[in-house]
Amino acid sequence: MRIFVTGATGYIGSAVVRELLGAGHQVIGLARSDSSAAALEAVGAQVRRGDLEDPDSLRAGATVADGVIHAASQHISEITDPAARARTELDAVQAIGEALEGSGKPFVVTLGTMGLRLGRTGTEADVPDAEALGALALRVPTEHAVIALAERGVRSAVLRLAPLVHGEGDHKGFVPTLIGIARARGVSAYVGDGANRWPAVHRMDAAHLYRLAVEGAPAGSRLHAVDDEGVPFRKIAEAIGRRQNVPVVSIAAEDAGQHFGFLGPLASIDTPASSTLTRQRLGWRPLHVPLIADIEKGHYFNGIQHGTTAPEG
Repeated sequence: MRIFVTGATGYIGSAVVRELLGAGHQVIGLARSDSSAAALEAVGAQVRRGDLEDPDSLRAGATVADGVIHAASQHISEITDPAARARTELDAVQAIGEALEGSGKPFVVTLGTMGLRLGRTGTEADVPDAEALGALALRVPTEHAVIALAERGVRSAVLRLAPLVHGEGDHKGFVPTLIGIARARGVSAYVGDGANRWPAVHRMDAAHLYRLAVEGAPAGSRLHAVDDEGVPFRKIAEAIGRRQNVPVVSIAAEDAGQHFGFLGPLASIDTPASSTLTRQRLGWRPLHVPLIADIEKGHYFNGIQHGTTAPEG
């Protein structure tokens, strides 16, 4: 297949590109800059110049491809406007959807598992409720738009990433952000008893799922890129504390904003998720190390850049 990939040089998208090329597919990567174009050419991918705010470039890339993977990240940070990014993402998905309408071609779109059903394990069968999700609901219209494309002749699929997509090369995700906070504060913290859970997946396992999805996900399907269903936040803080050699402490919920900054509202939410249906549907089997073992390997602490953004979640 000839697959058009947005976000093709990002942390997740670059792994997806390598996975696709390794399986014999051709890749057309969206590139906004000369450096991104050069990176794509270096691995054997073709280049389509443009960006997510240029719908014509998106339609053009989709039109010449046999399928599309939207792997561009929705960043959570203290400097970006989440609402504006969500609008850009929705516009981009709609532009690609228009180009694919009636073609039967696959269209895999990245979203996240975070907040599906707070306090219980979210599944692929869960349909996000914008009213219940509150501040986490900005991307719900995009998910609904993707699923609706199945009724317009597109083999569309939502691929929900765990919030913790870990692995070597992760410089801006939640894990390096938490490490940067621990370094700055001198302690690795969790809120309350730290029993709240976050799901996780290794970057390379997620990339493999993208390939399986573009090759064979049913139209209108929801998939979960989740290996660890729910890692207690306390365990994450403890692993960081051990490697960073700083104390591990509990903080009160009212102090989370001051300690974690823009991550404060998220640090105490309990948002586990499973991938049972995805594994049954596509035969996906994660093979790489789970989150805590990956943190313990030490690569996150070798010349780390303090992250301020996080991948899909």
